[in-house]
Amino acid sequence: MTWRPAMNSTKSTSAPPTEQDGEHRRTHAPQRGFEVAFAPERHRVIGARRMTASHLRLWHLSESLTTDVVVTVSELVTNAVQHGSGDIRLRVQCSAGRLLVEVSDHNPAPARMRPVHDEDTRGRGLHLVNHLAQDWGVSDGGRTTWAAFGLPVETRR
Repeated sequence: MTWRPAMNSTKSTSAPPTEQDGEHRRTHAPQRGFEVAFAPERHRVIGARRMTASHLRLWHLSESLTTDVVVTVSELVTNAVQHGSGDIRLRVQCSAGRLLVEVSDHNPAPARMRPVHDEDTRGRGLHLVNHLAQDWGVSDGGRTTWAAFGLPVETRR
């Protein structure tokens, strides 16, 4: 895995609004984040979960939020391993009232929720993300799936 400090994400009309967009331009909250790239191998999912959990604890986020974000990272990275192509990039950014998870690969086919039935043993990942995250979507021409979480007021400092 290659670690790089978080960079500003590229603008996309389907990405969630950033604090630089619109009214919140005046607030300059500190930004925390990390970015890692790795080969699309199944055993990398556990490393992505562990790295995310470690950072979120370092940032003093609640255990329940940490659990929701780690499950989301696990689902999005697993989808990229199973359905993506090329190396996978995980970026987690925490700033000004929100936490953003982005998972990218080189497959332009966007992630989408599919109907699931009681007897299905797969296909529930994006349903979980939809339930856990405040918002989620696809940007970068289908190559990035993101999930946004609101932060409690006491964590925004």
